[in-house]
Amino acid sequence: MMSKLALLGGEKVKNTPFPEWPVYDEQERQALNEVLESRVWWRTPGTQTLAFEQEFAAYHQSRHGIAVTNGTAALEVALMALGIGPGDEVIVPDFTFVATASAVLFCGALPVLVDVRPDTFCISPKLVEAAITPRTRAVIAVHMGGHPADMDRLLHLTRIHNLALVEDSSHAHGSEWRGQKVGAIGDIGTFSFQASKLMTAGEGGMVVTNRDDLELRARSVHDCGRMPGEWFYSHFQYGSNYRLSEWQGAVLRQQLRRLDEQAAVRTRNAATLNQALSQIEGILPQALDPRCTRNGQYALIFSYDRRAFANITTERFIQALNAEGVPTQASYPPLHELAVFKNGEYRRRLSPEAAAQDHAFLKGAFPNSVKAAWETVWLPQPVLLGSEEEMGQIISAIKKIQYYARELA
Repeated sequence: MMSKLALLGGEKVKNTPFPEWPVYDEQERQALNEVLESRVWWRTPGTQTLAFEQEFAAYHQSRHGIAVTNGTAALEVALMALGIGPGDEVIVPDFTFVATASAVLFCGALPVLVDVRPDTFCISPKLVEAAITPRTRAVIAVHMGGHPADMDRLLHLTRIHNLALVEDSSHAHGSEWRGQKVGAIGDIGTFSFQASKLMTAGEGGMVVTNRDDLELRARSVHDCGRMPGEWFYSHFQYGSNYRLSEWQGAVLRQQLRRLDEQAAVRTRNAATLNQALSQIEGILPQALDPRCTRNGQYALIFSYDRRAFANITTERFIQALNAEGVPTQASYPPLHELAVFKNGEYRRRLSPEAAAQDHAFLKGAFPNSVKAAWETVWLPQPVLLGSEEEMGQIISAIKKIQYYARELA
């Protein structure tokens, strides 16, 4: 008798695709055509990217926005604006995309990895405090999956220790902590507009800040070391060309205009899924801190306990879920497990003194990051733009896999 599981030849729970991503309409087409016909495709004399910077910053309750080429570049620009350099240390979560740490290495500083909380998967303030040394200059808080890190405790810690607080908000467009948009709650924040993000132009990034001094330095760094109002060929500090094009600025202005509407759909569907998932043995949704007044929901993340599914691996569960017509996206591996840290290659970016030191944190345990990496399942944000019926199909698929799990064991 043929199994009912789609992975073993049975019928899928869902036979139609979820909403396509990216979303666009005539507004993007018209905006691109306007840039084309203007013949002003370069950001410097253009108007689209400048307008996008202003609109995005205003939406995120920030005085300043600087559009750059991608989210990694945004982190690099932010850290350079803070003056991070050789001999410095920056505390980062072990569970994040590599760019959070590689941007620190780009500056010649040491990324000090600490574990995350087991419920929200965001950086642990308690472990941040324990990792502070006289060389620490900054902390990077990653708003994982769109859920803000504990900004109350991190702000308190960074203020009493005179450290900069950087918000890596690549997942968190429109997310809120106590009613305030993330990004400029700390000293400086960054966003990504890469293809999978909540707003996209294929690539792109943004630096936001409420500090005028950081805005001036970041804007100079992103534009070859120039200073506003000075001669075009004057260069006052180290900088590079991180400028965003007019094409991307035009597209992102339209993406921003539909962000709130899409966020409302994602929020509603995430609440539906989390309530239903919490009723399934072995499934534990990412926690929602009551101080998080809006999760932008870059992904819906839940922990998976194989013991409730006939001991099948997370990988096998994901294969079965995909076969039922429910797409997933990969979680991040813990940073301490990446080859760049295990083979010592990261030391080549450090000062000779720092490179010669024994970095004990790399020998430590990161149990929550390891579990978050290998025992969670991520539903990508376009899935959350689906209908109420489609949310029900996701739940049905998971229950179906659990019921027939022994056939996969």
